[in-house]
Amino acid sequence: MTARPAASLHGAATAPGDKSVSHRALILGGLAQGVTEIEGLLEGEDILATARAVEAFGAEVRRLGDGRWRVTGRGGFVSPPGVIDCGNAGTGVRLLMGAAAGQTLSATFDGDASLRQRPMKRVTGPLTAMGARFDWIGQEDRLPLTLHGGGLRAIDHVQSVASAQIKSAILLAGLNAAGATVVVEPERSRDHTERMLRAFGAQVAVQDQGAGWRIALEGGQRLKGTSVAVPGDPSSAAFPLAAGLIVPASEVTVTNVMLNPLRTGLFDTWRDMGADLTVANLRQSGGETVGDVTARHSRLTGVVVPTERAASMIDEYPILAATAAFADGATVMRGIGEMRVKESDRIALMASGLSACGVRVEEEPEGFIVTGGSVRGGGMVTTHGDHRIAMSHLILGLAAEQAVTVDEPGMIATSFPGFVSMMRGLGADIG
Repeated sequence: MTARPAASLHGAATAPGDKSVSHRALILGGLAQGVTEIEGLLEGEDILATARAVEAFGAEVRRLGDGRWRVTGRGGFVSPPGVIDCGNAGTGVRLLMGAAAGQTLSATFDGDASLRQRPMKRVTGPLTAMGARFDWIGQEDRLPLTLHGGGLRAIDHVQSVASAQIKSAILLAGLNAAGATVVVEPERSRDHTERMLRAFGAQVAVQDQGAGWRIALEGGQRLKGTSVAVPGDPSSAAFPLAAGLIVPASEVTVTNVMLNPLRTGLFDTWRDMGADLTVANLRQSGGETVGDVTARHSRLTGVVVPTERAASMIDEYPILAATAAFADGATVMRGIGEMRVKESDRIALMASGLSACGVRVEEEPEGFIVTGGSVRGGGMVTTHGDHRIAMSHLILGLAAEQAVTVDEPGMIATSFPGFVSMMRGLGADIG
């Protein structure tokens, strides 16, 4: 797929449903007793894999219309009839393992070639400490694996890295563990699980603890079905907004964007760089603050991104690096080693792709430095099937001097179905 330089971009688009909230709505709906009505669900491949998994665990899952789904839970999971195939969904598999660990069942989890390369002990370790058992079918620390759940006891777990996936897996397991499960985060990670557990009727105690917090949940709680309105995904909104910032004479608005402060680190960083980024129509939806975000073409200046901001924007560093390529001076991104164990080694792939497009990049073990200016473009970018690497370089191509091509665009549908049609609607030449 190729993105060609654009004269300007204009218009408004609606952000697709938030991926993190969509996963959690399906999983908690499956664990709950009764009916959960979901509006605005992201219908990308990752979420559809989670929907199939929840159904395999015994819930009734029905699609009612565009983004409208109904989950009828039976108060817990049962042993699935076959392998739970999570596709490329790292969030899906880790949260599902946590939810299933608290049930008296056995389940085998697998995924595609990319997901099979992602580490699992960061989740299976705490779940094992709670009493779950895991059988590694192939390589240890990697899928496929078989989980044997039930009979859990609560633990106090101190996070070594800010990870909403690990925290969420432990809390979901803690719903059916004896005692009070506690997770301590030195740095705060996204809190969608805590918010949604409360919406489903659970009691979750959160206390500030320095730069982080302490989350406690008593075992034995039962969830009740509810209604969930999924807000727009800020990670997806970042791509058209980035294009608005870097393509001359552009003005792009994305509506219904979630503005949870633990998800807006990229927007804060862009403003630090001098971006003309405004928010209108602030409101509450599904327990989250949402608004309409407008980006206008801006002259950007390189910055040193605070390392403590990483947890609030870890998925957005690829598109930040693409926008930094057009900034005056160096943008320094450090303390982001977690990027190396995402769907791909995103530090290495962004450094390689930007270099192929004539951008100066210095790669470090835990980050990289992008020195911006004019961008030649013209590169063929290797993505290893990573949707964020693909989209980031396609956005880069809209403002580069020459077209930019990515080798494997198919995986974009895992997180952002409709990305190409949305960008074309704003005036982009992508195809």
